[in-house]
Amino acid sequence: MAAAAKLMDFDRALELFEPVLGFEVHVELNTNTKMFSDAPNPANEAYHAAEPNTLIAPVDLGLPGSLPVVNETAVRSSISLGLALGCSIAESSRFARKNYFYPDLGKNYQISQYDEPIAFEGSVEVELEDGTMVTIPIERAHMEEDAGKLTHMGGATGRIQGAEYSLVDYNRAGVPLVEIVTKTIFGTEHRAPEVAKAYVAAIRDIVRGLGISEARLERGNLRCDANVSLRPRGQEKLGTRTETKNVNSMRSVERAVRYEIQRQAQILADGGTIIQETRHWHEDTGTTSPGRPKSDADDYRYFPEPDLLPVQPAPELIEELRAALPEQPVARRRRLMAEWGFTPLEFQDVRNGGLLEAVEATIAAGASPATARKWWTGEISRLANAQEKDATELITPENVAALQKLVDEGTLTDKLARQVLEGVIAGEGSPQQVVDARGLAVVSDDGALVAAIDEALAAQPDVMAKIQDGKVQAAGAIIGAVMKAMKGQADAARVRELILERAAQ
Repeated sequence: MAAAAKLMDFDRALELFEPVLGFEVHVELNTNTKMFSDAPNPANEAYHAAEPNTLIAPVDLGLPGSLPVVNETAVRSSISLGLALGCSIAESSRFARKNYFYPDLGKNYQISQYDEPIAFEGSVEVELEDGTMVTIPIERAHMEEDAGKLTHMGGATGRIQGAEYSLVDYNRAGVPLVEIVTKTIFGTEHRAPEVAKAYVAAIRDIVRGLGISEARLERGNLRCDANVSLRPRGQEKLGTRTETKNVNSMRSVERAVRYEIQRQAQILADGGTIIQETRHWHEDTGTTSPGRPKSDADDYRYFPEPDLLPVQPAPELIEELRAALPEQPVARRRRLMAEWGFTPLEFQDVRNGGLLEAVEATIAAGASPATARKWWTGEISRLANAQEKDATELITPENVAALQKLVDEGTLTDKLARQVLEGVIAGEGSPQQVVDARGLAVVSDDGALVAAIDEALAAQPDVMAKIQDGKVQAAGAIIGAVMKAMKGQADAARVRELILERAAQ
């Protein structure tokens, strides 16, 4: 476990230093096959269920004589992403070999792009929580392949330090990636952590809008490396940067940037120097720890990939993909908030929970905006947190809308609906099937309700007199008794009506 470093107060750090940011975000593409082979590239659940080293082909293992072939869909997705980032698309881009010791890439190099990326010179408009817009300059977006996965065995921490041996799983090796690299970002000041979080959220929204990736940080579909350096106030020369690797949640991106600002500020104030290195984020302690010295491009010995021709997309293809771009995320959010009648805070709750698409689909399936938001940000999110799952894994928007329809029709009360929700999540079927199997429908037979009311009045004979004397609130005792007798399956409003009718006789 990483020990906490000495930290400077955040506000004091901002008095002494200007934070300078940069981000490298890796997006896993949801193509059917890998970047340079015909090995399958299944969706999250299927990928995680696969046995190690089963989603592979000779190219992924670096076997002699195997040759890479570019995935056309990955190229199209990369161009679409570049266009959505406001980038220019290169008339010709080239793959390169990035030489590095990759124990989880059989070739021992990564096929990437270096000085000739597919997309370059763009910008992204990022919206902060208070509506402030920040422009993030994009240097490039380039195509590459992912590495495999190492599992370190025999140690106490699961990390390489102290492990007895490591196991290599090549299933992820060769999965298509687009790496988005920003230019140096100035001027964020005290909002630097918030800008970091908002930028990654913006990339996630763009990618999901394009439909080219599931873009889930917790699953590694979207990975952020955050570069942070500090420049003393009044100086022109930039400070030495650190690169915090693979932070796996929006909140952690924000926390990691804040931590690095405070850590670096204290070191510099104490007369120390910042080491240019990668650093690992530790969610449990909220700290970073040293990784390895950060290599420069020369250390990777880039050279053009000799087995692949340059990628030269036709102008017609670029314009076709440009015409198919979806609505920009910021414009879409503002439109939806107005259409749904949500307050900024209500909409922010939906967005922060990653529930925008789920709520939109639930509304499209027939639920009102208010009830869709209530279910997803309330009971469903509560159950998801308890199970340490994503809310959208538990239930489909169609079933949420069907559940709400049963409430609207009077078949279920809110309390009964929560029981039905639990049954649906447990795999017992659709909302209607759970209602039928569990016998959870509201009792709508007035005869049965009247009988329960009479029984409750007999047990509390003084209540009717109080009601008839004008103390209508006394009916609550009878309503409670009836609801208990009916196991919560009575309509409380109808029970109240029947009690008052009886009192008026």
